[in-house]
Amino acid sequence: MKKPLITFENFTFQYHSQSEPTLYDLDLTIYEGEKVLVVGPSGSGKSTFAQCINGLIPNMYEGTINGSVMVNGKNLKDSSVVDLSFDVGTVLQDPDGQFIGLTVAEDIAFSLENDAVSQSSMKQVVQKWSKVVEISSHLDSRPQDLSGGQKQRVSMAGVLVDEVPILLFDEPLANLDPAAGKQAIELIDQIHQESKTTVLIIEHRLEDVLYCDVDRILVFSEGRIISDCGPDELLRTDILTETGIREPLYVTAMKYAGVDLEALPDLANLKKLHSPYLKEEMEQWLNAIPEIRIPKHETPLLTLEDLSYRYRKDKPFVLDDVSVTFNKGEMLSIVGKNGAGKSTLSKAICGFIKPSFKEMRWEGTDFSTLSIKERADHIGYVMQNPNQMISKTMIFDEVALGLVLRGVSEEEIKKRVEKVLKICGLYSYRNWPISALSFGQKKRVTIAAILVLNPEMIILDEPTAGQDFKHYTEMMTFLEKLNRLGVSVVMITHDMHLMLEYTNRALVVADGEILADTESVNVLTDQELIKKASLKETTLFTFAKVLGMADPFSFTKKFIAYDREVRLK
Repeated sequence: MKKPLITFENFTFQYHSQSEPTLYDLDLTIYEGEKVLVVGPSGSGKSTFAQCINGLIPNMYEGTINGSVMVNGKNLKDSSVVDLSFDVGTVLQDPDGQFIGLTVAEDIAFSLENDAVSQSSMKQVVQKWSKVVEISSHLDSRPQDLSGGQKQRVSMAGVLVDEVPILLFDEPLANLDPAAGKQAIELIDQIHQESKTTVLIIEHRLEDVLYCDVDRILVFSEGRIISDCGPDELLRTDILTETGIREPLYVTAMKYAGVDLEALPDLANLKKLHSPYLKEEMEQWLNAIPEIRIPKHETPLLTLEDLSYRYRKDKPFVLDDVSVTFNKGEMLSIVGKNGAGKSTLSKAICGFIKPSFKEMRWEGTDFSTLSIKERADHIGYVMQNPNQMISKTMIFDEVALGLVLRGVSEEEIKKRVEKVLKICGLYSYRNWPISALSFGQKKRVTIAAILVLNPEMIILDEPTAGQDFKHYTEMMTFLEKLNRLGVSVVMITHDMHLMLEYTNRALVVADGEILADTESVNVLTDQELIKKASLKETTLFTFAKVLGMADPFSFTKKFIAYDREVRLK
């Protein structure tokens, strides 16, 4: 029988600043060597649950505790953060909040230095884990200069060096491109298999985590665990969709087709999924779906020609002769691996950097002569890291700032800010300090602060990172409404679901070049393009191929169009 490693008994926790508990009556045992996925909407208690395991509660975040938590034989109430650091290693959702060293190597070695490990041993350990997470070529770089995905790898290495019995990952895929996310899940699985470490993963991207097997999935809702079961059992229910969590798209496709999921073994393992009638059922459904016409947008709004940029003269070009036209009223995705040049392209558009170019025009007029402020009157830009955009203490003040600077009346400001806060799921927090918010909530604040200005075009860098499906859907629904009113929406994203579900056109960027400018569905069905751009084949396409369907591409395209119509209704 496996040893209980983490035990919650009749556990309730209430922050001192809150009027109600965040966690209610948790009774849970996690056993040695288990791999557990934790999912739930924002504010459901997932992060608080994690902080009760690594000791941040009650040592950093005070509150009232009823019941008990035992972590590897240590009582939470009697243990310090230092005590529990020998048992639990945590990789945070926001890697910037975890960096200590001036270089990547120093950061990875930080805990080893505290343990007085000899330099020779320390260098060996740093080399070992930096190679495992594929960051060894950046050991002399500053962590702050890395891309989001590279930062996540540094954080992982800094935790793995301690070889603790429990590894806790808080949104490990939030800033990773699809291929890197797949590799991260494979890496976590490899560590779990080889070391028998107990692994807890808190993640919104459930389908990506299920690429490798997990033992259990805990579903949190309003501070309670409403489901604790294996992945197959969970996917046969409607618990995920009812709770506001995205289920795998191929499961949604089978539900649309009326497939009896109870009769399917290995539902969570796409490669093992089989049934004698499944192919026939899916093809019957596919043939019954009419072709759906997708509108095209062909009136140029912003035109860039031969755009090039590099951060230093001795470094390669981050953008290399990029030419692209963004059209009026369209909604498109920019995808590609970490460090491909996607964010640099948006910075060049907004005037944050000064690239060389042949042409840069906005509705036919020279756009290059406009200042950052003048460009901001046309284009709203939401950065990947919300901490780099926030300048006010309170949520309402932050969202209202742009309107205040433009001299809008107080009455109009209140009306517009409250409307956007409701749309972004932040209205109930309007009088909160921003410091009390999660990373995902801060992200919504920065998006709200741009949306309230009603720009003609909006560029969002990773808009769904850290968002649960409910808030993701609300936000994207609002962006669709803006788009239908004529606002052009450009999203730099690693979320292939977002690209497929909401945008008809995608730019695929790799090594500073645009590899493809095509329909979104074409991107994730082209193996060569997937490999070059560090993307990942959509499970819809994989599902159709596994079943042996005659035209996996048509199936994927029709499902996306059909699902979009269902959501719009």
